[in-house]
Amino acid sequence: MTRAQRNLPSLPHNLVEAAVRSALDEDLGLAGDITTNATVAPDTVAEAVIAARRPGVIAGLALAEAAFRAVGPETHFSIEIGDGETVEPGTVIARVSGNARTLLTAERVALNFLGRLSGIATLTRQYVDQIAGMHAKIVDTRKTTPGLRAFEKYAVRCGSGYNHRVGLFDAVLIKDNHIVASGGVAAAVRAAKAATGHMTKIEVEVDTLAQLEIVMREKVDCVLLDNMTPGDLAKAVNIVGGRCLTEASGGVNLETVKEIAQTGVDLISVGALTHSASVLDLGLDFIASPKQAVLQA
Repeated sequence: MTRAQRNLPSLPHNLVEAAVRSALDEDLGLAGDITTNATVAPDTVAEAVIAARRPGVIAGLALAEAAFRAVGPETHFSIEIGDGETVEPGTVIARVSGNARTLLTAERVALNFLGRLSGIATLTRQYVDQIAGMHAKIVDTRKTTPGLRAFEKYAVRCGSGYNHRVGLFDAVLIKDNHIVASGGVAAAVRAAKAATGHMTKIEVEVDTLAQLEIVMREKVDCVLLDNMTPGDLAKAVNIVGGRCLTEASGGVNLETVKEIAQTGVDLISVGALTHSASVLDLGLDFIASPKQAVLQA
């Protein structure tokens, strides 16, 4: 089984369409694609390929396809390399054919989504590969681009990572400021238990082993071990003793992630997956065709 054949979630059509429509509105404004409309005859048809210019992992093909179809519903979009698959420079990812104006107008929006999400998938895969064969899992955070969280978390999955909570609504995560505002870690945990249902998971951030000892008396689902040294992480895992999940956070990069995983933690959360990933360089190139009839300037 390839990584792409893992259970990837389906991106909701309504979210895809709304994001693409917003991006196209931003790009086209009130006048549309004035360059393409001025230089390309309306009946011109063309074929193009989307190809990788750098090695990486693909994510976001549904958004790319939706961009072309939003401009020209008759556009044909054929996927050659699926989400979650790796590519090398020159690999053809998809083939697009239809009205040339459509292809030119939708090109940048399609590549923006595809490049951004593929960059996240690529970086995620690098982290996952660093700890291959070890117990820990790489998970994302809420440090995402506003409005694009569902897609960026999907890209993490394409890179073989896992998702943390989606937002503030689907799990309790008591952090240092919650603890200060509520009068202490024990008080915060008890208040959270009283206010939420039995299906809601509760995680608590701790900065010290002393704090962890207090939290373990309160029976939570997960502890977030924040900015601890590898030595303290190993001690924390021993203190927890399997009674709940352990998550390491802070100071995680490609150079440190393996040492962190060696401490025995269950999860390693990495904000960089979504806030610092470089866009994967992809390009769309027309295939010369006698059906094209580009107007001469």
